[in-house]
Amino acid sequence: MVLLRSLIANLNPHLDRNPTLLRHVKNSTIRKSLSTTSSFVHPHVKQALERSTEEHLAVDRSTIFHPYTSLLNPTPTLPVKSAKGCTLTLETGESLIDGMSSWWACVHGYNNPSLNAAVTAQLSSMSHVMFGGLTHRPGVALGDTLTKLTGMDSAFICDSGSISVEIALKMALQYHRANSNPEKSKFITVEGGYHGDTFGAMSVCDPVNGMHSAFESVLPKHVFCRKPTEDPECIDLSEKLKAHGDSIAAFVIEPIVQGAGGMRFYSPEYLNKARKLCDSHDVVLIFDEIATGFGRAGKLWAKDYTEVQPDIMCIGKALTGGYMTSAATLSTRKISHGVSKPPSNGPPLPLMHGPTFTANPLACAVALESLNLLLRPSIDGEPESEPWWKTRVDMINHHLSDKLSAARSNPKVVDVRVLGAIGVIEMCSPLNVPEVTRKCVELGAWLRPFGNNLYTFPPYVIEEEELEVLTKAMISIIEDDKCTTC
Repeated sequence: MVLLRSLIANLNPHLDRNPTLLRHVKNSTIRKSLSTTSSFVHPHVKQALERSTEEHLAVDRSTIFHPYTSLLNPTPTLPVKSAKGCTLTLETGESLIDGMSSWWACVHGYNNPSLNAAVTAQLSSMSHVMFGGLTHRPGVALGDTLTKLTGMDSAFICDSGSISVEIALKMALQYHRANSNPEKSKFITVEGGYHGDTFGAMSVCDPVNGMHSAFESVLPKHVFCRKPTEDPECIDLSEKLKAHGDSIAAFVIEPIVQGAGGMRFYSPEYLNKARKLCDSHDVVLIFDEIATGFGRAGKLWAKDYTEVQPDIMCIGKALTGGYMTSAATLSTRKISHGVSKPPSNGPPLPLMHGPTFTANPLACAVALESLNLLLRPSIDGEPESEPWWKTRVDMINHHLSDKLSAARSNPKVVDVRVLGAIGVIEMCSPLNVPEVTRKCVELGAWLRPFGNNLYTFPPYVIEEEELEVLTKAMISIIEDDKCTTC
């Protein structure tokens, strides 16, 4: 700062005798220096970025937690150098066709020009501002568009699918409390469900066969009924609501598809019956469409297979086309106004949730462009033609149904099922993930099985010849004794 003062003083002797003017020039100079791109690279950063692939993987194994892994016995990882379209290119030179859409989010593939442009344009105005006391056009436009597309009335734009579930649970609890039913403080859900890894979301995941048994002793205890595939008439749900309905705030369920809990598909009629049961017991109905939304299950929303409108709806994953983490909790007016019902002679109550990155402008802008891409006409110049997402999902569905049928004759296979752009081969026992990974690299495919299920959620932009790589790989994997444990 002394040097800066000296430099300025030498340039103009009058500045040294005018503290106000000097301060103005000095601050302008500092601002200018901060606004330029820095050429400084910290030694730690430089070392990390310049490591060889082998060194990079060694640090990865020793230091970095990956999802659902242990640092004492890390799962092998593949070093991705770049991604474009449906192709992942590894640092080791191999190219893999992506069959996972990066955990079901990247429906437009990677490095999409339209989504790149949306992010770049938004960056030029603002990357983030707090949403408390401030608002912005991308956030309002996204919330308004989502309510119109879903038939809901209100939107809370948050930063991940798990958080959208947390907000939904809070809404249900606050709704009943504001309406003088504080005893309604528990949730009912189905076995085999998965809703996320945050604390509230974990409490409504499968307590026996789910991923969170390590926390069983500290999670809140809720009511579980049988899987929809095992109880299509809702008999167990009906009985549990009769027994516990006075204490139940909401019924939480993934509509039509139970995703990470087992990739099971079930009849829409279950949800039609569940809606009536919830209404008769004053129970809020929450649909978790984080995995199924945006066309993945064959309709824009899985709820569209039913006659049901939920009270609260959670969406995420494909919301931004996989570009940024974002999600939303949508609610009907009954809920959005009900949570704020004021006590006698008191002001309306706020919804008590507010993440730092609520309605992040970058995420909202890219989500809007993702919706434009999904919903545009499949035939240019013909606005009445089917939306783009529908033609792509139908093509994927036809291919998966045709090519995966060959797995039915394998004695190790329990079931083959396809819905929308989801293809599942269920084995008689868990797959060997490291061996499947090795086989995938050999075959030029990227698949990530869990439990007994080898499955694919491909990007919608995938072409038939790329799909052929995935389905051939799936058939080859189930025929490889090293990959299966049956």
